[in-house]
Parts: sequence; structure tokens; C-alpha cells
Amino acid sequence: MKITKAVIPAAGLGTRILPATKAMPKEMLPIVDKPAIQYIVEEAVESGITDILIITNRGKGVIEDHFDRALSLEDSLRKGEKYELLKSIEHIHKLANIHYIRQIETKGLGHAVSRARTFIGNDPFAVLYGDDVIIGDVPATKELIDAYGTFGKGVLGIKKVDEEAIKKYSSLKVENIHDNIYRCTDMIEKPQKKEDILSLYSILGRCILPAEIFEILDHTAPGAGGEIQLTDAMKELANTVGMTAVEFSGRRYDMGNKLGILEANIEVGLKHPEISEGLKAYIKELSKTL
Repeated sequence: MKITKAVIPAAGLGTRILPATKAMPKEMLPIVDKPAIQYIVEEAVESGITDILIITNRGKGVIEDHFDRALSLEDSLRKGEKYELLKSIEHIHKLANIHYIRQIETKGLGHAVSRARTFIGNDPFAVLYGDDVIIGDVPATKELIDAYGTFGKGVLGIKKVDEEAIKKYSSLKVENIHDNIYRCTDMIEKPQKKEDILSLYSILGRCILPAEIFEILDHTAPGAGGEIQLTDAMKELANTVGMTAVEFSGRRYDMGNKLGILEANIEVGLKHPEISEGLKAYIKELSKTL
């Protein structure tokens, strides 16, 4: 079955990067000249997604504004003959059919995804975490969709992290099938004891889920942090029918982390046609003082 629907949970408060997120959603923080969430939406579209549900919260209306048409701004740019700038914004509202729903109470990622039940229906769907921008030659979501087409099971986007980081993420029990493809049969959210770590592979920002996940979420009890964890629901899938895991090829940036935001801006900036040469010169000069 072709996967054409995606869910982007974007209801988090962004407390790790306060005060920047006091009045601005973390998903709207820029990477050079585009907000983080635009990179995520573009990745979904490049992977064949046509319909996207963004799960928001109070104070995140600016996300909707960004993907809406700005007629007065377009007219101003057109009158000023600023055609390159016009080109950079006039396609944004055409990227996909984008819908919105609010997560009234922030009860965890699993609870947020459960709000998408009506939108998804009985179709398999992609989940792209609003914190995670992944940039690479091949869209990460497409790599997962391709694996779903091959194996017909839920798919996890994974990367290796260090032992300290695994405590903040999830740990997976995996067995290599071939190349960057694994079989996943168990997982744990935020393991705090060394003996609970199944491997240093963690789910980082992307997954493909069957619609059956909603029934599992209905009886998933609050887990780590007292929240309904999507990992706990996916664990049931892994334990029963198994899941596929793909070590995606792109570079992942954690946009809920101060260092991650800086890394994204520097690395994307070094490839940006307008500023790359100036940024390289600046870094070379700055490095002399370090």
C-alpha cells in the first residue's frame, strides 16, 4: 500500500531552549533562512507524502501562518521586483494538503499521535517528530517507506548514540538483516540502568506505523515522565509481529537542543549558495582564536 499520509507532532513546549521558545515555537526556529518545520514538511513531500497533519498546541498559530499564503507580502515583493525572494515563499502553501489539530493537554508523544486517528483512518502512515530535522541526499522518510514496501511491517528510523544519550532516548533490541536494515523485536524508553540498555540504537525522529497503533495506544499506560509514550506502544508491535528498523543515511539535528540548533545552522550554512564562502572565511579566522 502506498503511504501518502504523515503526522508531525509539534505540540511540545521547547523548555530545553528557553527563553528562545517563550513566544516562538521551537519548530519555527530558523536553520539559516527556513524554519525547522519547513525542512520536515519538505522531506515528507519529497518522500511521496501528499497529506500532512501537524499536531499543535496553544501559541503555535504562527506555524499555520507560515504554511498559509501571504498575499500582501507576495504583492509587495512583486511590486518591488524582488522575484527571487518571491520565488522562495510563493510555493510554501502548495507543498502539501496540510491540516492541523491541537493536543489540548501535553500528555506525551503517544497521546499526540492518538489525536490523528480520524485523519489517518485505516492507512499506514509516517510520523516525523517536530524536534528532528534530518538532511541527506535521500529523504529519511523515503528510506523508511521503501523498507515498509519490502517488509510490510512498521518501520523505525534509527541511529547509534552514546551511553549517556541513550538514557534520554530509547534503546532497541535489533538484529541485522542486511546493510542498514534491521529486525527490531523489543525496545525500552529512556533506560536509566546499564542492564536495561538493549543496544545503543535509538529511534531518532522518524517511523512508519500501521493504523493498529491507535488500538494499542488506547490501552497504553503512562510511562517515562508520567506520559503516554509512543515507544511503549511500538514495543507491543515489536514484541508481537516485529518491526523493521532502518539506519537512515542523513544527518539528524536535534532542534530541541541548543547545540543541535547551532550545528544545523553552521553545517547548512556551509552549503548555502549565498553565505557559504563568507561563513567559511569567518570560521577559518575564528578558529585562530580558539
